[in-house]
Amino acid sequence: MAAYYYLASQLPYLVFAQEPPMSAAAFRELAAGFLNDKDRAQIDRCVLLPPFEPPPLLPPAPGEPKALASDFIKGWLEWERALRLNLVRFRSQRLKRESAAAAPDYPADAVQAAKTASSMDSPLDAEIFLDKARWDAIERLKGLDDVGSNMVFAYLLKLLLMERRSSFKTEEGFMEYKTLYASIAGSDASIAGSDGPGATK
Repeated sequence: MAAYYYLASQLPYLVFAQEPPMSAAAFRELAAGFLNDKDRAQIDRCVLLPPFEPPPLLPPAPGEPKALASDFIKGWLEWERALRLNLVRFRSQRLKRESAAAAPDYPADAVQAAKTASSMDSPLDAEIFLDKARWDAIERLKGLDDVGSNMVFAYLLKLLLMERRSSFKTEEGFMEYKTLYASIAGSDASIAGSDGPGATK
């Protein structure tokens, strides 16, 4: 456990919507030197988009007699699975289509997040809202474990969310650039049409 304390002591505090202080890949490499064998085998299960299978169906890692997923990882996989299935459900309802997927009613905050996001008109706003809901769920699942395995798994997931948010900012910047460019191009065309060569006075 002393190794986990040491790892936690050197990690910068993470704030949603800020730039990540390190990449998720760099953190995995750093954490690998501090984790015990059990936690090192599980850290690769910390992903933002897990498979749709329920947590109990997770296959054991090579050499494991059974799946050793922690309560945190099980809880995260359950939460994200509920969120994604309910997104299918509510978006299908909004489009007045039938959904073949059976969506669970628990965890309640995942269901509510999916319902709220599905009512948003902007896909980008919906994705940002969902990532904040994911962040809050990770924090809740981590609980008071600030120096143990839950902290490590939660930190990795938060870094992944921060990287995802950074990609949204890049997309936003590109969209703003295109809007500005179109505006400038339109102004140039207008000027050319009124004052340029061949313009009538």
